[in-house]
Amino acid sequence: MLACVLEENGPSLKEIARPEPLADEVLIRVRVAGICATDLELIRGYMNFRGVLGHEFVGEVAGPQTHPLLGRRVVGEINCGCGDCPWCARGMERHCPERSVLGILDRPGAFAEYTCLPSRNLHVLPDAVEDEAAVFCEPLAACFEVLEQFPEIVEREVLVIGDGRLGLLQTQVLHTAGARVGLLGRHPEKMALLAPLGIPAWSEPAQAVCSEGEKWPVVVEATGAVEGFSLAVSKTKPRGVLVLKSTVVSEARLNLSSVVVDEITVLGSRCGPFAPAIRALKAGAVRTSAMIHGRFALRNAPEALEKACEKGIIKVLLRP
Repeated sequence: MLACVLEENGPSLKEIARPEPLADEVLIRVRVAGICATDLELIRGYMNFRGVLGHEFVGEVAGPQTHPLLGRRVVGEINCGCGDCPWCARGMERHCPERSVLGILDRPGAFAEYTCLPSRNLHVLPDAVEDEAAVFCEPLAACFEVLEQFPEIVEREVLVIGDGRLGLLQTQVLHTAGARVGLLGRHPEKMALLAPLGIPAWSEPAQAVCSEGEKWPVVVEATGAVEGFSLAVSKTKPRGVLVLKSTVVSEARLNLSSVVVDEITVLGSRCGPFAPAIRALKAGAVRTSAMIHGRFALRNAPEALEKACEKGIIKVLLRP
């Protein structure tokens, strides 16, 4: 099968053997996959990953032939736990010390004609959710995780910092949940996607004010940049909550004195629940189509990855 494989000298197209699912796994024919900022960081050396890239996908169960989901459209949670440790017993496979992660850690990804995942990781898609919306399910689920960890956020004023795909999705999730949310970004053309929803957006930190002034009760950092943390701290009020959604790869010197002096609560937030993400897509509560800035065949994956690196690009899709 054709796949986009990350090797020492970078990503390239290769013909490789079709994966064979293990006893608890299914074979998935990939219908569409999305290029994520994490994929680009992996290419730059993050996690020292080598293998088939890609973790955002929509697929169709292709085997075993006796599987009850055969032929069904699915999305899949990317963390695959060992199934035996205390974390897995609590349903927290994402923290399993022996986990593999689709296209990120010890597991071939979805930039290929086929991939494999455990059956328990799969979620069947309603017919009403088209592939190009469903491919956003994994990052959208990560945005719903904030509501799981911090339900009180819907009662607060919230500033999301970062107008990339994650920031735009997180802002919409919080808005739909009832939070009074605004977005601080750098790209007017991206922030304009929120205008039809009536969500305020600003390009200058001094402009981003709430009822209590320039500092906010809750700030969600989603910039993916080292400097995003310092900016987020500066916008968080004393005894406020700072939610970190970015996985910043670069090492940096951080001045944590303001976190201590202002008694800021820092909440790390990563992957999340797929069920509410699918419900939101089915209900049309989250807008995704305007975020798609490129569509490529898998055979043109190198060009697609280059496109995804261009300034202002939010999401590029691959189809086998």
